[in-house]
Amino acid sequence: MSAPDEQKQDTFGDLGKVLVIIPTYNESDNITDIVGRLRAAAPGADVLVADDNSPDGTGDIADRLAEHDPHVQVLHRKGKEGLGAAYLAGFHWGIDRGYDVLVEMDADGSHQPEQLPRLLEAVRDADLVLGSRWVPGGAIVNWPTSRKLLSRGGSTYSRFMLGLDLRDITGGFRAFRKETLLGIDMDSIASQGYCFQVDLAWRAARRGFRVVEVPITFVERERGDSKMSRTIVAEALWRVTAWGTGHRLGQLRDAARSAAPGAGPRGSDTGTGAGADVGPDTDTGPDTGTGAGTDTVGNTPGR
Repeated sequence: MSAPDEQKQDTFGDLGKVLVIIPTYNESDNITDIVGRLRAAAPGADVLVADDNSPDGTGDIADRLAEHDPHVQVLHRKGKEGLGAAYLAGFHWGIDRGYDVLVEMDADGSHQPEQLPRLLEAVRDADLVLGSRWVPGGAIVNWPTSRKLLSRGGSTYSRFMLGLDLRDITGGFRAFRKETLLGIDMDSIASQGYCFQVDLAWRAARRGFRVVEVPITFVERERGDSKMSRTIVAEALWRVTAWGTGHRLGQLRDAARSAAPGAGPRGSDTGTGAGADVGPDTDTGPDTGTGAGTDTVGNTPGR
């Protein structure tokens, strides 16, 4: 178990109500430990276990945890519908109940609950905080070189195609302000897995929300089976390619209109896919490097 961050005793009451959403499918070996560690690391945060009707009894275990801790809630879903759908259901559940900050975290122990205070500290001055394996101070434990290359290559390809200056756009340890989620048109999101994480970060950045990265240590699961598949990777590849191509074509159309004789003001980039609905382009210039290993992108509307 990782050593708790120094800020652990901070209840982050100034942030309002904090909800950590943990999607589960067959995580009976992990859920008790991860919820216990989370409650110890961030006692002021509530936990929502979003279970996809796990046949191994994960939902029943979560119910027993909730019986003994009023800060733990369980959302029982009808079946395995994917990571993205589980998070979206959790986001809506939390927003409907007045939560102000909503956190994504895996159930398998790959995200260290003891590092949650880093994300909560950073979201005081941001709209979306990404736990990053690839900024200075970030790390990955127990991954083979081939998987590190795949993950880093996926983030690099997404950065290039989408024009984002974010080092870890596929990671799933994140803290959102409620206003960010309400501002990215969640109801139009259909992507899953890695692609779901790319989708949300790109929408937030293009809408002008301030996106910050903080270093985390990612530890490969010790128990249970990974949900990663070739289908998830393939979906991410083709969606990012389509989004990036549409985004760049939109930029070219805008440039052509601006250069035409008598052209009016530059229009907004319409793009395709994620962010097609999201208005202003954002300046994704060099990293600002605020804080140790912290990078930012985008502007902050109304903050």
